[in-house]
Amino acid sequence: MLETLINPMQASKSPWKMFFIGLVYASLAILLVHWIFSGDPALAKFSGMIVVTFSVMFVLPFMYYLIKQEENDDEYAEGFFSVWSAHSDAIFAFMWLFLGFVIAFSFWFIILEDNNLFNAQIETYCSINHQGDIGNCISQYQFKDSGVTGEVTGRTSYLLSILENNAYVMIITLIFSLIFGAGVIFILAWNASVIAAAIAIFTKYSINDIPLGLLRYMIHGFPEIAAYFITALAGGIFGVGIIRNGFKGKKLIKIIENTLILLFIAIVILVAAAFVEVYITPSLF
Repeated sequence: MLETLINPMQASKSPWKMFFIGLVYASLAILLVHWIFSGDPALAKFSGMIVVTFSVMFVLPFMYYLIKQEENDDEYAEGFFSVWSAHSDAIFAFMWLFLGFVIAFSFWFIILEDNNLFNAQIETYCSINHQGDIGNCISQYQFKDSGVTGEVTGRTSYLLSILENNAYVMIITLIFSLIFGAGVIFILAWNASVIAAAIAIFTKYSINDIPLGLLRYMIHGFPEIAAYFITALAGGIFGVGIIRNGFKGKKLIKIIENTLILLFIAIVILVAAAFVEVYITPSLF
């Protein structure tokens, strides 16, 4: 029923509308999981993944439409600037949706004070930022004791760790988009939930400090997630292009060229985002 209330075609023509779609659907997802599964001793352990799953289910019609539209537009794009111009609206739509997810997840996670809601996300945060003592990191960032923060020592090793993690996510995104174009929504929702957990930790679970937390993580988070979206577009365009045109002819060369252009843009942005995360963001906060 929800997908009939907001027309995906109308939302795609105004990318900023995707912010409110993300805000509403992420809120519904996290509230439903809290109300339905928080009292279940078995399913409560998987609340973090169920929140992401619900978010994916709600927004899937919009993502499917956007991906299909971009695959059609790519047939008329040729060259670096033409490819970027053809797909920039979709990338901005993804970014607005992502921002809506992050804000809604952060807000409700702090308000509800339910550790189970983002249990997997906090574990992921600790595995990236506190590799030597993940167990203690998870316990110290529970709501009852959220006043301790920490930094990873050794910026070079941290940079390599970030690049390795980002490259892994990029590869998974590419595989998802090749198998199912709209599958990128899982990557979007998962990363939004992890960043929301990081914002909650950074702000010490304070609603008033959410804007500061957003600034802290969006400086590198926006370009990073944009790189994943560009990767997803590249995979989706390549997959559909091969299905439509086969492995012969000039169209195949054009498809490969456009795919490589998008992947090149994604890699450059991803590397730049990693440097910002390691060397610039910590100096500002």
